[in-house]
Amino acid sequence: MPERHRIAVTDESVAAVHHGAPSNRWLVFCHGFLSDKSGSYERRCLRAVDEGFNAVRFDFRGCGESDGVFAEQPLSAKLDDLAAVVDHFDPDSLVLFGSSFGGKVAFHATARERVDPAAIATRAPVTANAAFDEYESVVRREGTCRFDDDRAIDRRFVDDLAARPFDEVVDRVGDVPVAIFHGRADESVPIEHSFEAASALETDVVLEAFAGEGHIFTDDADERVLDRLFDWLATLDRV
Repeated sequence: MPERHRIAVTDESVAAVHHGAPSNRWLVFCHGFLSDKSGSYERRCLRAVDEGFNAVRFDFRGCGESDGVFAEQPLSAKLDDLAAVVDHFDPDSLVLFGSSFGGKVAFHATARERVDPAAIATRAPVTANAAFDEYESVVRREGTCRFDDDRAIDRRFVDDLAARPFDEVVDRVGDVPVAIFHGRADESVPIEHSFEAASALETDVVLEAFAGEGHIFTDDADERVLDRLFDWLATLDRV
């Protein structure tokens, strides 16, 4: 049975679920900007266990079952959350999988040496900060960009994001292998951003474009992503 954990981050806590497997290999999933650890992440964790990985899904603060207010959780706070989760489980061999903004968290946590993964996999990752230009424009004009009654961002998020360009990932991620899966019809995070990121990174990069898929993949495409993910991981000596 999956084990539920509360993991302290400063004076708040993060909700995490561990799906156990009899191995020393771990796969930690980072959800997207307006998402949480439920739904497709449970399915992904079950598949990971079938492939021999301990799997962890968790909610960033301000999301799902974790403590905190969404507006108070810029990228730097999410980096703290991921680092706390990884420290809590202390895996021998770690793979990070980040979707959308969760991909940005995985990249920057590695670049800032908050975590030390053997590999990074992403689906429709936010790499270029330009993906948030529309939200930033609203914040600078109105002070707040609101998504619903519970979730909004303000200058704290915008300024924190600006301080963390993808250049720091290029400079610091080293030789950690990277896989990027991106839909060609993505209107939220243009696939061109992933092409540019793959070209800039100085490590081994696998990039696969999925025809007809938008920012949210269909269930069929999501299964194909998992197929490609575990086929790729099987080729890596360090995993």
